[in-house]
Amino acid sequence: MKLHEIADNPGSRKPRTRIGRGIGSGKGKTGGRGGKGQTARTGYRNKGFEGGQMPLHRRLPKRGFRNTPFAVKLNEINLGDVQEAIDAGTLKTDAAIDVAAMVKAGLMRRAKGGVKLLGGGEFKAKAQFSVWRASQSAIAAVEKAGGSVTVLAPKKEEDAEPRGKNKRAALDAAKGGKPKGKTEAKSEVKAEAGKADE
Repeated sequence: MKLHEIADNPGSRKPRTRIGRGIGSGKGKTGGRGGKGQTARTGYRNKGFEGGQMPLHRRLPKRGFRNTPFAVKLNEINLGDVQEAIDAGTLKTDAAIDVAAMVKAGLMRRAKGGVKLLGGGEFKAKAQFSVWRASQSAIAAVEKAGGSVTVLAPKKEEDAEPRGKNKRAALDAAKGGKPKGKTEAKSEVKAEAGKADE
């Protein structure tokens, strides 16, 4: 076999369709784009077009809230990778291991919003970590090796009093009854309004 004899599997390479090369080609004149208008022009793109009827993404209601643009983006690192860096000598344990030290050691490219420490792999070095978040297994493994983990993320504050439907459920539970649904609550409000009119 010679270099010029090497070829791909039969049928894997097909010649491209040549548009606008005469009526005999089957793709002449309008070139498969129909008549004039927006769809005949280059650059047109309409994903989800349903022939003019109200498309699905507009028929469905909007619900909920996404925190994606505002979420803290973290680097996730396993303890096994940290141990390898310590064994290689690129990461020192004489000072607290934080995101800057991990970036300098080459464990991650950039700091982002911080580090989340995960418990994957074996960890045996005595070290102090200062990270944004850490899993329970990671904290247990570090403490077992004689180290400590400082979590920098602020703790979530719980409301002193329940709000919204949770507040209604708590009030119903305090009264000794089961939590009321929306229809039951509405009927009670109407009944009270009727009594007030009388």
